[in-house]
Amino acid sequence: MIRALLPLLIMPLAADAACRQALALGLDVSGSVDATEYRLQLDGLATALDAPAVREVLFAQPAAPIRIIVYEWSGPEDQTIILPWTALTDDSALATVTTGLRGHQRSEAAPTTAIGSAMLAGFALLDEQTECWKRTLDLSGDGPANTGPRPKDIEDRLRPAGVTVNGLVIGSGDQRGDDARIAEIKELSAYYRSYVMRGPGAFVESALGFDDYAAAMERKLLRELQSLAIGALRPESTWDQ
Repeated sequence: MIRALLPLLIMPLAADAACRQALALGLDVSGSVDATEYRLQLDGLATALDAPAVREVLFAQPAAPIRIIVYEWSGPEDQTIILPWTALTDDSALATVTTGLRGHQRSEAAPTTAIGSAMLAGFALLDEQTECWKRTLDLSGDGPANTGPRPKDIEDRLRPAGVTVNGLVIGSGDQRGDDARIAEIKELSAYYRSYVMRGPGAFVESALGFDDYAAAMERKLLRELQSLAIGALRPESTWDQ
């Protein structure tokens, strides 16, 4: 069961409001993510959401806003909501989101990496937003799964109809040199492309390290938010290869 740290009534959603896109963002907080990297990840997401180009897309259709939810994941039983479903209707709503992300403190969780469980948690959250024109799961991670159901064993029948799963892979950011870091990123990107991403228009973005996370997340948000809702009707054959 997904745990919630924030009351779901913080920002109620009008039942009759149109929803352009539901975006669930799952952040890796496994043992490979240290305290500094954790902060770079949350602050980086806040920075990306507040970037001028992203703000322009977010507020492009005020009558049909984008809804987001943010959760942390690590072990099979560790998925914690840190921001409940929130409609990004205006500057005030976005400021509430970015302030909450910057002020959030890490909770205790298993050090393992259960990507399959994180996927299933994201599917359950997006299943709550059936009225949205498009639904996207955005998973960030710095390594392959090492516990819980493997991503490749998550049957596609478990993915809600039309949901796209995108990935943001993060390099270790260590000092081994650019060639080693790039090789690592390519290997992890290939893993995400093979086993994690799925659905209409799915793709994988990459960050060389957590210090590059904000820029990579901005690129990712622009790519997944700029596509029109009718893109959800495209056939599976249009997935990124």
